[in-house]
Amino acid sequence: MVHAAGVNRDGLVTTMTEDQLDEVFAAKAHGALHLHELTLDHRPAAFVLFSSASGILGGPGQANYAAANGFLDALAVHRRSLGLPATSLAWGLWAEETGMGGRLSAADLRRMARNGMGALSGTEALGLLDRALATDRPLLVPARLELEALRAAAASRPVPHLLRGLVRPALRRAATGPVQEDGLVRRLSGLADGDRRAALLDLVRARLADILGHDGPAAIDPDRGLGEQGLDSLTGVELRNRLSAATGLALPATLVFDHPSPAAIAAHLDGSLFTAGAGLLAELDTLSAGSLDEEALAELTGRLEAALHRLRRTTEADFDLDGASVTELMEYIDSDLGL
Repeated sequence: MVHAAGVNRDGLVTTMTEDQLDEVFAAKAHGALHLHELTLDHRPAAFVLFSSASGILGGPGQANYAAANGFLDALAVHRRSLGLPATSLAWGLWAEETGMGGRLSAADLRRMARNGMGALSGTEALGLLDRALATDRPLLVPARLELEALRAAAASRPVPHLLRGLVRPALRRAATGPVQEDGLVRRLSGLADGDRRAALLDLVRARLADILGHDGPAAIDPDRGLGEQGLDSLTGVELRNRLSAATGLALPATLVFDHPSPAAIAAHLDGSLFTAGAGLLAELDTLSAGSLDEEALAELTGRLEAALHRLRRTTEADFDLDGASVTELMEYIDSDLGL
C-alpha cells in the first residue's frame, strides 16, 4: 500500500488561511490516517508514505506542507511501535515535468539547486524506493543534496543545523545587532550622491536577479513593478532578508509592498543608511568645532564613551561555538587578541 497524495497551497505563515491548512492536511495527513485505521487488522506487506524533505529541512512558504509531512513521518514511527509495517520516505525533488514538481519553473529549480536541493531522475527515485523498502527503518530521506552549492552558500548564510555534519558552517561571530557586508557602507559613503544611489540600485538588481534565477542584473528593470518581474510574497521576503544581510538594516517584511520597484527600494536604502547618519555626523562636527566649557565637555565625553561602549557590545558579539573545531576556536582567540 502506497500513500502518494499531496497538495501544495504555499504561503507565508503569518497570512496562512484555514483553507490552505485544510486542503494540504486533507490530502496528506487525513488520508494517511484513514489508511492506517483501515489496516490495523489487515496488514499489507508494505505501508509506504510519500512524505517530503520539507518536513525535515523546512521550506520557504511551506509551513502547512511541512507540518502535514511531519505527521506522516510520525505516523510511520507510531505504526512500527505497534508492530505494523510502515516506511515514510521524505522525498527530495523529482525531475519530473508532471505532478507537483511540474509547477516549478526553471528559475525555481535553479534557486532550489543553489540552496542545496538537486533533482532525482525517475530511475534514481525508484531505485531508492527499492532500497528503502529493503531496510527496517521507519523514516528515510531519499534526496539529492548539492553539497558544493551548500558549501558555496555557507560563506553568506547559515548552514541548516541538520546538514552541518555534511557541510562545515563558515566561521563567524554570532552578532546580536545588524552587521552589513564587509565595508559596504564605508565604500558607499565615499561616493557622490548619484553614484551612491546607483551602487545601491545595482545591489538591489543583483540580489533580485539571483533570487529570480536570471543570468545577471541587466535582466531587472529598475522602474518596473516587482510583481510584474516575477516577485511574489515568498521571494519578496527572501529579497528583504538578503538586503538586510547586505546593509545591516532591520528592513520590514512589507519592504516590497511599501517600495514596489527596484529603484524605490534603492532610494529607501539610501535614505535609511545615509540621511540619518549624515545628520548625526554633522552634529558631531559642530560640537567638536565649537567651544564648550569644562563641565559641558565632561558631560559630552561621558555620553560619547557610554554610547561607544554600547556600540562595541552590539557589534563585537560572542563567538558562535556551534560546530566550531579546536583550530577555528584558536583562530578566533588569536584574532580577538589581535595576534
